[in-house]
Amino acid sequence: MTDQMPDDVVEFANRLFDLAREGDERLLDYLDQGVSVDLTNAAGDTLLMLAAYNGHLAVVEGLIARGADVNRLNDRGQSPVAGAVFKGYDDVTAALVAAGADLDAGTPSARATADMFGRQLPG
Repeated sequence: MTDQMPDDVVEFANRLFDLAREGDERLLDYLDQGVSVDLTNAAGDTLLMLAAYNGHLAVVEGLIARGADVNRLNDRGQSPVAGAVFKGYDDVTAALVAAGADLDAGTPSARATADMFGRQLPG
């Protein structure tokens, strides 16, 4: 038995990550058909991480509504909310915080990131 995924499965997964990066709401249809909302890429980035880092509020809200883990860290210990704070996406940050994102999770945390860049946090 091999641990290698078939090429078509890898290609499909990569397309899902691209949809998250692009803010393409078709991603949500795939989730409704059974794709894991907390799917991760080779770097441990979730679909939520990629959508949040790229400022796509509608996709972030859709992922949250489908149960995405707002506090899941990637392999570098980064959180989706810290990524949104770093990029200055206040609306995405607010949505994540409203869904229970921990401002102190990860390295650097969202709180530390806000301090570094002089940004305000919601609440």
